[in-house]
Order: sequence, then C-alpha cells, then structure tokens
Amino acid sequence: MLDALIQGLLLVLQWNAFSLMLVGMALGFVVGLLPGIGGAATLALMLPFVFKMTPVEAFAFLLGMHSVAATTGDITSILFGVPGEGLSAATVVDGHPMAKQGEAARALGAALMSSLVGALIGAAALAVSIPIVRPLVLTFGSPELFMITLMGIACITSLSGLGTRAQIKGFAMGFLGLLLATIGQERQSGILRFDFGLIYLWEGLDLIPVLVGIFAIPEIIDLAVRGTSIAGNAPAKLGAGVWQGVKDTFRHFWLVVRCSAVGVFVGILPGAGGGVAQWMAYAHAVQSAKDAKDRSRFGAGDVRGVLGPGAANNSKEGGDLIPTIAFGVPGSGAMAILLGAFLIMGLHPGPDMLTKHLAVTYSMVWTLVIANVITVVVCLATLKYLALVTRVRGSLILPLLLLLVFVGSYTANKQIADLLVTLAAGALGYLMVRYGWPRAPLVLGFVLGKLAETYLFISMARYGYGWLAQPLVIVLIVLTLLVVAYPYFQERRTRAA
Repeated sequence: MLDALIQGLLLVLQWNAFSLMLVGMALGFVVGLLPGIGGAATLALMLPFVFKMTPVEAFAFLLGMHSVAATTGDITSILFGVPGEGLSAATVVDGHPMAKQGEAARALGAALMSSLVGALIGAAALAVSIPIVRPLVLTFGSPELFMITLMGIACITSLSGLGTRAQIKGFAMGFLGLLLATIGQERQSGILRFDFGLIYLWEGLDLIPVLVGIFAIPEIIDLAVRGTSIAGNAPAKLGAGVWQGVKDTFRHFWLVVRCSAVGVFVGILPGAGGGVAQWMAYAHAVQSAKDAKDRSRFGAGDVRGVLGPGAANNSKEGGDLIPTIAFGVPGSGAMAILLGAFLIMGLHPGPDMLTKHLAVTYSMVWTLVIANVITVVVCLATLKYLALVTRVRGSLILPLLLLLVFVGSYTANKQIADLLVTLAAGALGYLMVRYGWPRAPLVLGFVLGKLAETYLFISMARYGYGWLAQPLVIVLIVLTLLVVAYPYFQERRTRAA
C-alpha cells in the first residue's frame, strides 16, 4: 500500500496529468463562483472530454475541477450572500453578516483554510479507510439511514435561537420545510401531492431555486434599500483580516477537525449529499458554544459558523469517494456521474480498485490534496483584493447579483418556472428576515425531508415496525434525543449560573 501511495503521487505529478488537473481547477474555480451550477452539473458537462485520456489523467481533471468548485463556492456565499452551490448555503448564515461588518477577508480566510484542513482530513480518511470501510458501509441499511436523517432534522433545536418563542418559530419553519419537500410525486406509489395541476411540480421543488431565492433575494433587497456598499460604513480589515481568518482555523482547530469528521461520515452514507454534511456541521458548531449567550452570536457573524460548514464541505469529498470506489455505490450525485468516468475508462469499482488499480485509487487521494493546496494558496494571495468587492457601491453590484441569481436558478432545470420559484422563495425569505423567523431550519427540513420519507418507506416495507428494535437504530434514537435535548440543558444551566 505504501508503494501504491508513492506511485499514485508520481502518476499525478506527471506533466499530462498535472496540466489537466490545472485546467480542471481553472474550470472549477469559475464554476464555484457562479451560483447554482454546482460541481455535479460541471462533471456531467466535462465527461465527454475524458474519452481519450488515461484513467489517472481523467480523474485528475475531473476531481481537480470538482474539489475546487466545492472550495470556491464559499466566496460568493460570503461576499454576496448568494450560495455558490445550492447545497452550500450554510456558509451564508454567518459568512455574509461578517462581510457586512467589514470582515469579508477574515471570513474568506477562515473558509478557505478550514476547507483545506477538511480536504486533507477527507483525503486521509479515504487513504486509510479503503481496506477497512466495508463493514461500516454494510452496517447501515435503510433504518439506520432514516435515523441519521432524523438526527439531522433534530438539529433544528440548535439552529432556532434562544428562548421558547424562538424554538417554536424554528420548529414551525422546519415543518414548513418538510411540507415543501412533499410536493410532487410520492416516490413509492407515484401519487401526486400539492401539484395544483402543474406538470412542473410533478418532480417537486428543485433545491437550487428555493435556496438561492431564500438567501440571496433578501440580501439584494437589503442592499438596494440601504443604497450603500455591502460592508456599508464598517471599517475595512483586508490584509490583516485574511491572516486573522487563517489563525481562527487553528484557534478553533478541534471544532474544524470534528466538523471534518462529520463531513467524512455523512459522505460515506450513500445518497446523503453535501447539504446534509454542511448543515449538520453548522449545527454541531452551534452546539459547541459554551453557553446560551455564546450561542446567540451565531447567525450574526460568528467565524465558527464559517469554519464548520467550510471544513465539512471539503471533507465530504473524500467520504463520498469511499463507497464509490469500494462498492460502486455513489456517495452523492456528483459521484454518480463520476461512476460514468469509471466505465468510460474501463474500470470497475469494487475489489479491482483496491487490488489491481490501487495506484490509480491513491492518485485520486493525491489529486484531492494537491488541488486544494494550490487553490487555497492562490486564493489566500488574492483574497484581500476579492474582499474589496464589498466596498463597491451597491447600485453597481446589484445588476451583477441579479444576473447571478437568475442564471443560477435557471440552470437547475432550464425552465422559466424555476425563476418564478426563486422569486416566490425570495419573497418568503424576505418576510422571514423582516419578522425574525429563522431560515436555517426551513432549509434543513427541505433538504432532509425527501431522504427521510424514502428511507422510512423502505424500512417499513422491508421490516415493518421491527426495525425500531435493531441495536444500531436504538443507539441512534438515543443520540437523536440527546441532540434535541442538549440546547435546553445548556439554556437551563446558563440560567442557573
């Protein structure tokens, strides 16, 4: 294995593979800055170009592009409040408020450095776990996956704020998100729900128009009303801010490591996706607060709210690759497209990738590491100039923001109806901001609702109610109850003190 690890590095550093990785990284950088397009769509577009490449060149090109898109997606999230990817909205919650306070450079530095740490942990997990991951993946059936999604939904208690009134609002928004997730065909029986006779709604609401609308439109309205730059009159902290963000990563290093572990774990679970990893990592960052007063800083520009999702966003890439390589079971939509590249290259995921083609497998690990290191070094060198965007007059930025929002939404399904959904979600998001209703619980319910419904149906169809008695399910039920109860214990302890 050590020989294969070294050989994988040498294969990636060959001129053809390395130059193609740089080309892929350049494409990924641009895609990451354009909201809504996402790494999965770009992988699908670039797949036809790999036919004449060797396996190492193809994976260097595709993975270099995909990993960089995950990293740079945080830039637009922080600077403009527009999620770089539909699944990467968690960074907006604290990242954009930091930009409004003149700390864009610090937020960007923290996001990029935590992304690098997360990527390295994800790559290390991939390298170490390839031989031993089989028992873990096979342990998780539909009942266990349902409980994992339920645990994610339970994180609503951490994202809702302090006090009974805030908790009620949070749960209400969470249930609204779950309700929105039920729109369209019921996945098992095909029965139509809440479609109002519209063919567009048969497949349900797409994630990207909803998230871009909820997070971006309120910020655009706010910028237009204020008539100032994004940062307003807040003092600028450019060069020093970048390095302060880097220091924040190591000041909260164990939080970054724990959130990276969350990303790897969620990535290993087939079908869970990056949105689940980011929101669970953000919820964990909130739960790590010392007391209720400390927790109240989240959502108002706390750097820990940037570090957690940033780390999970990249560590999940290593996690996603584990079941994809070891069993041919894609860990996410992007990995499902990457399976197409395996077939084009004549490779079969499974035992062959761990024996005959071990050097190719380790070349993927090195691609994740090298691509992220180069990206972060280049970005850190230019961040203080990128942060200057928050000083540009709002009237000059608004047309660009509107273009990004609607182009990003339209690329979801290439239908005009997506733009209408974005406007409707934007109106809802604006009202939520105006009247103090939290947006994060709604997004969490919407992202996890479809997964929870699917896993619950499979569990009931296969096991009846017997799945509730399985040992691992019981452990996960206890953990879910602890996730729900923890904020209340924390608040009571603070009041007692």
